[in-house]
Amino acid sequence: MIDDDTLAPGHDPSLAGLPWWTRAWRQGAGYFVPNLFFLLIPILFAWGSLPTWRFALLIAAAVATALIVVGTTIAVEWREGWRWAWLGLLIAMVAVIAALTDDINNLAYFNAYFACAAALLVPWRSARITMLATTLIGVGVALTSQMLLAGVLAFMGLVVGHGVGAGIHEAATAQALREAEERTAVLAVAAERERIGRDLHDILGHSLTAIAIKADLAARLVGRDDDAARREVGELASVARQALADVRVTASGLREVRLASEFAAARSVLKAAGIQVVAPSALPSVPDDESELMGYVLREAVTNVLRHSGASTCRIVVREGLVEVSDDGSGLPVSASRSGLRGLQERAAAAGWSLVVESNGGVTVRASRGSETMDA
Repeated sequence: MIDDDTLAPGHDPSLAGLPWWTRAWRQGAGYFVPNLFFLLIPILFAWGSLPTWRFALLIAAAVATALIVVGTTIAVEWREGWRWAWLGLLIAMVAVIAALTDDINNLAYFNAYFACAAALLVPWRSARITMLATTLIGVGVALTSQMLLAGVLAFMGLVVGHGVGAGIHEAATAQALREAEERTAVLAVAAERERIGRDLHDILGHSLTAIAIKADLAARLVGRDDDAARREVGELASVARQALADVRVTASGLREVRLASEFAAARSVLKAAGIQVVAPSALPSVPDDESELMGYVLREAVTNVLRHSGASTCRIVVREGLVEVSDDGSGLPVSASRSGLRGLQERAAAAGWSLVVESNGGVTVRASRGSETMDA
């Protein structure tokens, strides 16, 4: 059996484990068997014209040739080198028949056997060369002996063999395309899962951080300023409802993140956390695709400020082709997860932007058009 990656065109791996006669039949024996009667022709023409011993050898050679032709459907399961040897054995046995009958035209008469065996046993490119070579030999023999019928049969053998090989090759190509489509579908599903996971991280990370901050603030205000506490609880509920709505639409890819909405949300949540915000009073006009990317950058950067920095001031810079968020905190802890920033870097790279993160006496997250990469 074949144990490497070079499979014969006629080999069907799905038949593994079935009895050998079933594999042979389903790998082409059913087409070969009816055509074996052509081997009777040289025997009939030699009847009574050969010595008994020679006629017996002719019958044995014809039987051996028939077994080799049908055995081709099992030989397809062997290593490539053995398959070439099997094809050579078939040609050799026909040459024996030609020698025993003193008629070299048999090499032309049985060219269909050679061509079909080559189509089953060896790679399609090599099979076509082999078919052409055996056909040229057969036609050459026919021309030499001036046997038009032999030349026609040699050419017909090429047509039959090429038809068999082309059919097998097209079926294999179609199967490869189906498998490629299946792999593409699996990769598309994986990419969609990654997108959903990344978007959920961006959405829930920001929203849950805002909820935690507002809940803490409301708890501190209870008993001191109940009206303010109620306002914070109301905003907390609003943030929670918005997060729930965002989660629902993210899975279907309907959520639209925009720079303006994220800018307003960032100022609100930073103020609620007691962090002073230094930011422009107006935002530049940017294309929708850039607005979405810049909104994601702003959201992730502000979320990191709230979670890790311990900052008292956050500075936001927004210009065309640039969004930068920096703080005066202690920087990102060594143990802090950067999965959100890594996902953001992938998103930026896909849009032709670069993402740079600097953490030294504060954190700076900068996204811009260019080729810079995120610092380790």
